Amino acid sequence: MKKVVELEIPSHDSLEVKAVWQSLTEAHRYLAELKGLCEALPNRAILLDTLAMQEAKDSSEIENIITTHDELYAYEPNSAASPAAKEVQNYIAGLRVGFSDVQESGLIRLNTILRVQEAVEQNNAGLRKLPGTMLKNQHTGATVYEPPQDVRVIEQLMTELVKFIHADDELDPLLRMAIAHHQFESIHPFYDGNGRTGRILNLLILQREGLLDLPVLYLSRYITSTKNQYYRLLQSTRESHDWVEWCVYIVKGVAVTAKSEIKLIKNLRELMQSTKQRLRSELPKLYSQELLNNLFRYPYTKIEFVENDLGISRITAAKYLDALDANGFVQKKKIGRTNFYINAPLFNLLTRITLDDE
Repeated sequence: MKKVVELEIPSHDSLEVKAVWQSLTEAHRYLAELKGLCEALPNRAILLDTLAMQEAKDSSEIENIITTHDELYAYEPNSAASPAAKEVQNYIAGLRVGFSDVQESGLIRLNTILRVQEAVEQNNAGLRKLPGTMLKNQHTGATVYEPPQDVRVIEQLMTELVKFIHADDELDPLLRMAIAHHQFESIHPFYDGNGRTGRILNLLILQREGLLDLPVLYLSRYITSTKNQYYRLLQSTRESHDWVEWCVYIVKGVAVTAKSEIKLIKNLRELMQSTKQRLRSELPKLYSQELLNNLFRYPYTKIEFVENDLGISRITAAKYLDALDANGFVQKKKIGRTNFYINAPLFNLLTRITLDDE
């Protein structure tokens, strides 16, 4: 008889404790405020581009893929960018693939997860088919955890995970996200890219549940800043089957992150408004909403971006950017063979994000 393999899901009753519900109340309050702020922005694509870059950088950093902001914002396809910068761009591609799938279907299918991982890793190896994967302590080399090895078991567990994500029950969606993330990382379904794919899955669950319309929760910063706790709780939950501490940890991360991003978006909105007023006053012939959007969509903009976004000639785009540089709106910087025009106040705002609990 074929052995039935089941996903470990804690009972709802086991999570009916004060610490869990207190954390949920706070997280939902800040998520609702964050969602409202995002909806009020005139061009929400700005957030998708700028915050996705930060999320990708920190999520990749958890996997020891380290890059600089210069490398990220000045990244050009087919350039001699560092491998780390390319990895971060792949993460952004995976996030966009998942966001598009969920937006179109309202579902997170197994194929969605496979497509996300394929974009993150830039290969189509799919689910693990060969045994031998072990999770080891980076410092000692000791085996910490052995995930399922049989491909049939992995396939079955992933099928169960997708069912759990879409279950029609009364489980709070943030607890669903926390449990699904833990189970995904424990299944460890891919040869590589499990951590990054799992963190994208968090955002897709929030999107599907309607808690955020855009996948902009900067959750990887929280995990990066509490990395030891994250890995400790992953393992202790596997061993003890006590889910309370893990769920409180993840839900608290949502609250802390959402609160930080509320402050960021308010500051971003104020910066856009003050820049708009300055442009209208100092360079009225150049001003347009499209130009303003360009300067805040790309912290490092360039002639091609302005040319495409505004529908103007390359010569005119160059004149616009040089005028903006001369009047202190941007700072011209040559990186490689390309001239970039840096919105320094925006760059500083995005790169100095702090979490209240740090």
